[in-house]
Amino acid sequence: MPTVTETLHSRSSKRAYLPKPVPKEIQEKILNAAAMTPSGANMQPWKVIAISNKQVLQNIGDAIIERMGEGFEHDQHIQYYPVNWINPYKKRRIVTGSGLYKLMEVDRKDDDTRLKMWHDNFKWFGAQTVFFVFTDNANIDGAQGALIDCGAYMQSVMLAAQEFGIDSCPQGSTTEFGKVVSRVLEMPDNLSLLYSVVLGYEDKEAKINTYQPKRASLDDTVTFID
Repeated sequence: MPTVTETLHSRSSKRAYLPKPVPKEIQEKILNAAAMTPSGANMQPWKVIAISNKQVLQNIGDAIIERMGEGFEHDQHIQYYPVNWINPYKKRRIVTGSGLYKLMEVDRKDDDTRLKMWHDNFKWFGAQTVFFVFTDNANIDGAQGALIDCGAYMQSVMLAAQEFGIDSCPQGSTTEFGKVVSRVLEMPDNLSLLYSVVLGYEDKEAKINTYQPKRASLDDTVTFID
């Protein structure tokens, strides 16, 4: 069995899956493990809707794509991405995106293919299981701790999934249409969508799954004070 360090280095976000749902008993094991994630004052601020129903997932995806077609760039509970991108973060975003398109041989002017690839996010890359993670609005009313805790929870979900041979892809794209997700699922008004995580079995024949963007060096992100 790989160590946590080995899993962190080997895991990458997959964007093409086999049409095979994650068995419920495996989902429960993943979620039981992730439930051990530490959180401030043991709040455990996450509320998960684990969906493997094909029609429900299609309804969510169709609603998001329709909203996009109406000209909306987002319809979100929280602002996920920076309002004003600055370097080096802007450059990393551009390099990551251009690297993916280059791998898939998509021209920068090929808007149709790029749009289709974006829509694939909301078709869940063919996966049959998606976890949608919400939190109570009271947790993020003038505070950010719950967002940090739920981010740690996301990592726990993905690392636990790897132990069971389950691949994953966290989705900020869904965050941007969190209100759409809530409407389709008829969620109570007190809950806000933070993100979703696609879970499933990687299509090993898919070229797109070979993509793994480079990480910044420790020199760029860490300061040691000895």
